[in-house]
Amino acid sequence: QLQASGGGLAQPGGSLRLSCAASGFIFSKSWMYWLRQQPGKELEWVSTITGDDYVIGYADAVKGRFTISRDNANNILYLQMNSLQPDDTAVYFCSRDPRTPQGQGTLVTVSS
Repeated sequence: QLQASGGGLAQPGGSLRLSCAASGFIFSKSWMYWLRQQPGKELEWVSTITGDDYVIGYADAVKGRFTISRDNANNILYLQMNSLQPDDTAVYFCSRDPRTPQGQGTLVTVSS
């Protein structure tokens, strides 16, 4: 089970940190993904991290602004989002599958 949280309203240039609580599987052995779905658009991959905390990469749209990380001791996945832009407005999901959102996402709205 995956439950994302931490979304909300942010101003352009602001920051938010998303969290994803994981349960029901061996978190430390699972590659994890952040995905997002912007209004009216298809699901988009954001970032990937391996089970042993190696960052695979970021989508070009967020590279240099977002940071994925994980706490295997507490089964939590994070996404630190800095320099937020209106185009970052989306529902963000954590997932064990890079193509399928899992669990309830969290809405991030970037607006002045």
